Amino acid sequence: MHIVYHIGVHCTDEGQIFSCLNRNRRLLARQGIVVAHPAKFKPILRETLKHLQGAEAPEEMQEMILDGILAEDHPKRIIFSNESFLSGYPRILVNGTLYPDAAEKTRRLANLFPGHEMTFCMAIRDPATFLPACFAKVPAQDFTEFLSQIDPARLLWSEVIARIRAALPPEAALKVWRNEEIPFIWRELMAEISGHDPDTELAHLDDILGKIMTADGLARMQAYMESHPPANERQRRRILDAFLDKFEAEDEALNVDSPLWTDEYVAALTETYDADLFEIEQIPGVQVIAA
Repeated sequence: MHIVYHIGVHCTDEGQIFSCLNRNRRLLARQGIVVAHPAKFKPILRETLKHLQGAEAPEEMQEMILDGILAEDHPKRIIFSNESFLSGYPRILVNGTLYPDAAEKTRRLANLFPGHEMTFCMAIRDPATFLPACFAKVPAQDFTEFLSQIDPARLLWSEVIARIRAALPPEAALKVWRNEEIPFIWRELMAEISGHDPDTELAHLDDILGKIMTADGLARMQAYMESHPPANERQRRRILDAFLDKFEAEDEALNVDSPLWTDEYVAALTETYDADLFEIEQIPGVQVIAA
């Protein structure tokens, strides 16, 4: 059995990965792929993790977990998707550290099904947009106060991913992608997470575009692609890029008030983020899914 954990992070796909997979659950089930529903698995995994306290789950406990979550017998692959696997919002930033619990949380998840094939999947996001998006989800009243927990200029995803990689069994896979590239890698991403047959065409693959493009822009793009079908994936991405450039929806959560958050400072954060991707690519055992 292959266990896939989509572990977030917060403010990346906003539930769209689970939504797309869940809408294709019957098709995937015919291939032995089960999309676990959060309403069922969250309370069971939470209580089990609390009980185990980091120890490996014995085989009989693993069977109890699966019996409580699944209606299917002997699936080949189970997908768990939860943006809070690494922490809740209050512990994203603690004492100057981004996701301080990430290593321990992933180690404990791996110990739920020891001996089975495992894949951990996660997105990262430019701190210039990640921090304002997270601020919009927490009770902090002032963005400057929120930033006092961490130095944004020193926020490195490579450090988080290195801790996670070190905590996982050597044979476990770790796949990482940039949230900014999701529109362009979405089909590849769905295939990597679901593991469906290459000849299978998932439905609702364009639903995510409705979250990041204006309704008018999406309608225009779909009409254009119907009249000018792209010859290949590269051409489809070029068309998508052109329409996103004109019709990307504005995210009001990114408009924050802070004397620190100047255009120059935001640009510097993005430059550091771009450079950090190279460091992530050098971490052994990490696969970067990129456009």
